[in-house]
Amino acid sequence: MSTSLYLDLEWLPKPPADISARFKALRAQGAQSSAELRHLAGFGLSELQLTRLASALDRAIETGADLSPLAPLKVAVVSNTTTEFLNPVIAATGLRHGFALSVVPVPFGQVMQELLDPASSVYAADPDVILLALDHRGWPLAAAHGDAKEAEAALTGSLAQLDTIIASVEQNSRAVLMVPTVVRPADTDFGSLDLAVPGTWRRQVGAFNQALADRLAGTPHLLLDVAGIAETIGLANWHDPGMWHLARVSCANRVLPLYADHVGRVLAAWKGKARRCLILDLDNTVWSGVIGDDGLDGIRLAEGDAVGEAHRDVQDRALQLRARGVVLAVSSKNEDAVARAAFRDHPDMLLREDHIAVFQANWRDKATNITAISDEISLGLDAMAFLDDNPAERGLVREALPTVAVPELPDDPALYVRTLIASGVFEATTFSDEDRRRADDYQSNAKRVALQASVTNIDDYLRSLDMVFTMRRFDATGRARIAQLISKSNQFNLTTRRYSEADITRMEADPTIFGMQVRLKDRFADNGMISVVICRSEGAEWDIDTWLMSCRVLGRGVERAVLQVLKDVAGKAGIKAITASYIPTARNQMVAAHYEGLGFEQTGTLPDGTTRWRIAVADIPEQVVHGEVTVEVETPGRRQSEQAGRSNTDAVSVPSVT
Repeated sequence: MSTSLYLDLEWLPKPPADISARFKALRAQGAQSSAELRHLAGFGLSELQLTRLASALDRAIETGADLSPLAPLKVAVVSNTTTEFLNPVIAATGLRHGFALSVVPVPFGQVMQELLDPASSVYAADPDVILLALDHRGWPLAAAHGDAKEAEAALTGSLAQLDTIIASVEQNSRAVLMVPTVVRPADTDFGSLDLAVPGTWRRQVGAFNQALADRLAGTPHLLLDVAGIAETIGLANWHDPGMWHLARVSCANRVLPLYADHVGRVLAAWKGKARRCLILDLDNTVWSGVIGDDGLDGIRLAEGDAVGEAHRDVQDRALQLRARGVVLAVSSKNEDAVARAAFRDHPDMLLREDHIAVFQANWRDKATNITAISDEISLGLDAMAFLDDNPAERGLVREALPTVAVPELPDDPALYVRTLIASGVFEATTFSDEDRRRADDYQSNAKRVALQASVTNIDDYLRSLDMVFTMRRFDATGRARIAQLISKSNQFNLTTRRYSEADITRMEADPTIFGMQVRLKDRFADNGMISVVICRSEGAEWDIDTWLMSCRVLGRGVERAVLQVLKDVAGKAGIKAITASYIPTARNQMVAAHYEGLGFEQTGTLPDGTTRWRIAVADIPEQVVHGEVTVEVETPGRRQSEQAGRSNTDAVSVPSVT
C-alpha cells in the first residue's frame, strides 16, 4: 500500500476547495473563533497549511481571545536539530486534539545547557511539557564497529544522560517530559550483517529504544515512538539528507504533519482525551452486504472470501480493542431483530451480542443513535469514535457531532483496519488491569441504565444494585490508578488539580494529608477505583484539595458515602470543620452545586470565579447510603474496624490536628 495514507493523513477529510479563503477570513477576523480553528485543523492539512493555521492561533492567543473549550497547553521543544519548521506544525495540530497549544522557542543545539541550568529559558517559560526531540546524533550512542564493550558503554552513557535530564526536569520544573524513540539512519554499515556486528546504528538504536521505553514505564513521563512512525513510512521517506545539510533538519518536511499528529495524540491520551468507545456501523462495515436485502446467508464473512475476510478483520480488530478496554457499540439503520440475527446465528461472525455494550439498530439518524449510546454508557461524545463505510453518514455525524472522531475510510475494505489504527484515536500512555476491564465496566453500566428504566423508585433501584463501597487511604497498590484518575477526570472534578505518581507517593508519607481512594462493586461488576479525595490539614480544619469521581457511577450516591466517611474519620481525628473550593472550568459545570447540595455553606467567591465552602463536622447530617461501606483507616492512637453503616477491615493512618 502507498505511504500516502500516513503522509497525507488520509483518515482525515481532504481540505475544502476554499481552504485558502478560510485562512484569510481567520486573519481578517483576528482568529476569534475556536470552533473555526479546530474545524480547519480537522482536515488533512499540509505542512504549509498547518503553519498558516498556527499563525492564526498565535494571534488569537496573543490577543487574549476566548478559545474555550480548547485547553491551554505550553510545550517546549528542546532539540539538537532545527525545529523551526516543526514547532508551528505542532501548535496547529494541537487544535485537532483539543488544545490551544503554544510552543516555547528554545535555542538550537542547547539541550544540556537548557535542561541542566535551573535559570534556563525553558524553566523560566514554565511549560507543561518538554519535548526532548533528539535524533541519533543527540545521544552518545556511536561506538566502534565490532567493539562490544564500547557499544555497551555508549548505551550506558546514553541512558545515564537520560537519567540526568529526567532528574533535572523533575527538580526544576513541573513539566512532564515527552521523549521520542530514536530513528536510525536509513543507510546501513554492513548491510544484512548490521544485526550481527556490535556498535552498528541498527543495534545501538534498537537497544536504546527498548531501554528508553523500559525507563519511562511507571513514570509520569511520556514515550513518543518516532522510530515506529519512521518504520511505518520507511526510513528513506523519513530522512532528507538535503534538508539536514542545508538547515540541520532531522526529518523531511513532508513528514512533519504526521510527526505532529503523533505528538498531539499522545498529549490527548495523557490528558484523558483519547477515545474509549468504538461505534460500529454494520452493513458493508462489519460485514459485506446489506443484511435486510441480502438476508443472513447473503452477507459475506467467510474465510477464503477476500472481501469477507476484510470485514472479519474489522471484527477481529474490534475485539482486540475491547480486550484492552475500548467499549464497543452498534449504530445501524436496520431492523433490530434482523441486525441481531447476524450476531446470534451467523457461523462466521466473530462479534457476538455480549461483546456490544449498546445496540442501536433502528431507522433514526446516526447522530441521534450515537447520542443515545453516549447517554447509556455515561461517556461523553468526545470519547466516541465512529466507523462507517458510507461517506454521507460520516459527513452527517461530523456536522452534527463535531467532537466525535470519524475516520475517513477508503473504498477498499481491506484497508479499513489499517486506516482506523493509523488515525490514532485509541492512543494510550498507560495500560493497567483497570483499563483492561473498562469495556466490561461500561457494558455493565448500560445494564444498570436498563434496570433503572424498569424501576420507578430511585431508592429501590439503588438498593437493587447491591453496592459495596471500599474506602482506603492512598497506597502503593492504588497509586498508578489514583494518578491516572487525577490526570484524566475533567467533569466530576471540583478543582481539576493534577498530580503525578511521584506526587501521590509524597502524599502517602505526608502526615498533614489525608488521601482516600474509593472502590465500588455491585451486582453487575467490580467498577474498581471510582473516586479520589485529598484533604489537607490546616489547624483543626481539613481543606478538600481534590474531589473527583468517575462519571460512569453518577447518580448512585457515591458522594454521600464519601461525605459520611469524611465525617466519621475527620471527627475521630479531632477535625472541627471541612472547607473546600470549586474551581470552574469549561467541563466541570455539572458539579457547580456539589457542595451546596451536601449542606456546605458558601463563604466567598474569588475573582477567577472560584467559590469557597465550609461545613462544621458536627453539622454534617448522617448520609443515607444504599449499600455496604467498608472503611479501612486508622485514627490517631487506635485502629478502627467498624462499619460506617457497614464494615471495616485493614487500617491506615489519618492526619491529626496540627
